[in-house]
Amino acid sequence: MKRIFSLVILLMLGLTASAQYRGTIISDSLTNSKLYPGTLHRYKIYIPREYDGRSEACLYVGLDGIAYNAPAVMDKLIAEGQMPVTIGLFLEPGRVYDAKGKVVRYNRSNEFDRTDGRFAAFLIDELLPHAVAHRLADGSEIRISPDADDHAIAGSSSGGIAAFSAAWFRPDLFRRVFTTVGTFVAMRGGNELPALVRKTEPLPLRIYIHDGSRDVWNPIFGHWYEYNRLMGTALEFAGYDFLPYWDDCVHSNQTANRVFPEAMRYLWQDYGQPIKAGHSKNNMLTTILPDAEQGWQPYVGKFPKRSPKKALSPDGKVLTLPERESDWLVSYTIDEKGRKRNGQQFYWLHNPLHQYNDVVGMVYATDGCLYVATASGIQVCDHNGRVRAILRSPSTAIEEFAFEGNTIYIKAGGKAYHRRVKTMAHPNSAPRIEYRSQGQG
Repeated sequence: MKRIFSLVILLMLGLTASAQYRGTIISDSLTNSKLYPGTLHRYKIYIPREYDGRSEACLYVGLDGIAYNAPAVMDKLIAEGQMPVTIGLFLEPGRVYDAKGKVVRYNRSNEFDRTDGRFAAFLIDELLPHAVAHRLADGSEIRISPDADDHAIAGSSSGGIAAFSAAWFRPDLFRRVFTTVGTFVAMRGGNELPALVRKTEPLPLRIYIHDGSRDVWNPIFGHWYEYNRLMGTALEFAGYDFLPYWDDCVHSNQTANRVFPEAMRYLWQDYGQPIKAGHSKNNMLTTILPDAEQGWQPYVGKFPKRSPKKALSPDGKVLTLPERESDWLVSYTIDEKGRKRNGQQFYWLHNPLHQYNDVVGMVYATDGCLYVATASGIQVCDHNGRVRAILRSPSTAIEEFAFEGNTIYIKAGGKAYHRRVKTMAHPNSAPRIEYRSQGQG
């Protein structure tokens, strides 16, 4: 029954290829994934005729196999000069088989719907090296540019949220996204993504997003169209380079097949110019980030003393500590004798990676806002315990954090970075000062 159910969904999405292509298709499978142990991943590589084997090509990752007649569209756009020479990597979702060849686990939802950077890492760190190890008929190598600006990813339904998440959580790996009838619903945390988009400093992404008003694939999880529209308004608020297309389609690829050429033209327009981050309407980010924002810069030198995993407010009246295995920070008031009183869960943190005990460090700023470094970003909380802004690392999870003066320092992926902000850190050892209350808000 489960196999029939999955087949129905794929037929609804129209995930089949029928066009004739000018290039070469290579089929293979990956079986030794460390991120998804014991899982078989079948894939196809499409080599356009224009690829000469000498220069690095761009990369297009298509999820759920070949959809939207993508190779034929790529042929046409490459020939017209509307997209660069691009190699297609078309992946089917993973399956786990028993010794008799029977499927014992379908991995599609686990790979596509989860909201973290695992799937993007799988694509680039495991699948791509396996794919480019092939040789063409003339012995030429398959060479892919490592530049994230040269990487596009596309998908429908669960593949749609997978495409977005790959770029959102790993913008160092993907920058161009086509997402259609995406599963931004309460399935595996996708419904939280619009809130993260609004709070997080804009990332250098270009996104084409589509859905239709009749798309309610499974109302248990939510209304697909409503959540896609929420994502669209979040992207607009956060200043993204994105193009929305809304119609009255159901949960299918009927519209996607039609608009795919337009989407590719949009995603690859002005190729050669780097995709830049936009300007968010988030007023907390405006308060934090300088007008001439340079973002994270490599830092060379001795890393400053790490900020501790506890923070004392500038006036010395509140002490904040992380609660173990929780998304909460516990706030205590400090009495005249320096004793902790009135402890309660107060600051609530976003935890898209679903990893507990991931607070790296925290420190109050002189304005009374709390800067909390977690694996998924530096979350800036207002006086009432609400995350209002998130500063992401330039690559992977944050490993170390320090905030001194008006400069934030982090280590991520074994590399050190720093950036200046408008606010000033007020470490636990600094003299106590008064600050203006934000009220109950």
